[in-house]
Amino acid sequence: MILSHDPRTGEAEDTGIAPSSAEDVERTVARAAQAARELAALDRHRRADLLETIAESAEASAADLVAVAARETGLGVERLEGEVRRSVFQFRLFAKAVREGGFLEAAIDHAGPTPLGPAPDVRRMLIPIGPVAVFGSSNFPFAFSVLGGDTASALAAGDPVVLKAHSSHPQTSALSHSVLRAAVLIAGFPEGTVGIVFGQEAGRALVQAPDIAAVGFTGSLGAAEALQSAIAERPKPIPFYGELSSINPLIVTPAAARRRGAEIARGLHGSVTGSGGQLCTKPGIAFIPADTAGDALVSELADSIRQSPAAVLLNARIAASYGEIRARLSEGAPVIATGAEASDPGYRVAPALLELDAADFREAHAEECFGPLVVVVRYRDETDLIAAFERIPASLTATIHSEPGDALGTLIARVQASSGRLVFDGYPTGVRVSWAQNHGGPWPATNTQHTSVGVTAVRRFLRPFAWQDAPQSVLPVELRDGDADIPRRVDGVLTMPALSAVAGRVA
Repeated sequence: MILSHDPRTGEAEDTGIAPSSAEDVERTVARAAQAARELAALDRHRRADLLETIAESAEASAADLVAVAARETGLGVERLEGEVRRSVFQFRLFAKAVREGGFLEAAIDHAGPTPLGPAPDVRRMLIPIGPVAVFGSSNFPFAFSVLGGDTASALAAGDPVVLKAHSSHPQTSALSHSVLRAAVLIAGFPEGTVGIVFGQEAGRALVQAPDIAAVGFTGSLGAAEALQSAIAERPKPIPFYGELSSINPLIVTPAAARRRGAEIARGLHGSVTGSGGQLCTKPGIAFIPADTAGDALVSELADSIRQSPAAVLLNARIAASYGEIRARLSEGAPVIATGAEASDPGYRVAPALLELDAADFREAHAEECFGPLVVVVRYRDETDLIAAFERIPASLTATIHSEPGDALGTLIARVQASSGRLVFDGYPTGVRVSWAQNHGGPWPATNTQHTSVGVTAVRRFLRPFAWQDAPQSVLPVELRDGDADIPRRVDGVLTMPALSAVAGRVA
């Protein structure tokens, strides 16, 4: 049976959940494949109904979900309640996007003469890719797990989902799946619309199942490489969308350090230690000027670190890894401040602040440390800063704290080239779920050009399809002649929904 561990105490509990066998995975995927055929025939507004029903189901079950997750993750009730609200909001936002229909990228080119001669009628839009395997993350038991963004994205696209429960929160995963399944049945969707499997071997079998059409993953680079190896053994390749590793550098200009150094130190401390430093957007390296203002900022940050309690990490593996990576980093970047050492049982670690000169900074110092640790790199000028920055791998985010009058052109160009989101005068922890969001970045932050947060995350689980000279009766309603209730590009001209079509849909 699968065990559940309370990271606050280290105590184990038998969940009564057995690891899924190869046969279990095969049956679950077969039901998803059948559901995919049924979902393909459904009106997209029915899809939106399902997303809204899931939001209602999760909202109604919030107290039970949080209680289980608090015991399995140690993340705290307030943080987890916020995460459930985020998941609920996400499903509702995606429902609105599905109803609006612009994500389909519908286009119609009517038959007729062109500069190249007579041309056929061609109509194109995005269609569901097929059953999607979703691997949840340990640090977001709701927002990036069973009730998370990959699940919402795949269902919004019209794809069934087979979830791989995370070993750090198996009971939270099981309860979240029951919430999903209840919503599926209430909305009248086929049972195979959502499925779940448990255990490491089941995860490998899942990505190799012939009917799985794509994989969404959030986790470590090592786990991603293992899954990619398993996918490479398939006769038919499929896309693997992974969010993997990120150091998230934060840069403070001399002017910003002089003007608001204490404020930046407090904000950076909160960003580094919040949720035990177990956020994919945690700043792992902070570039601080090597001057008196920078000294004051670092001193303020060090005082905050010393006053920090021991952090509860998600599981024994993460806690052990934190200790190993901290030891490696401290060989070249001395520890200048630590928080309270762990005295209680469980998976607890002391927050840490390390410091070194930019001239001494090497690639080895840019290793991601999952937990409440930050490396401060002291630079003397922009040349010094950029030379050290070149040794950092690409990240999900980068942050610049500056003041009016700072010449940022060269710095922004360099930072933008190796990140997916650039934050100004703030902190990268906290990712807004919206249309404009991008949560991705160049390798090794992700292995894709897509975002895993926000409405355009749906694009990962769709594929383009074109109909040529097709009878009106076989076309999707979104591509037929006449009024449409979605934005379309017709003969090269972007057209918006006719008021009559929208009014009819609302009625």
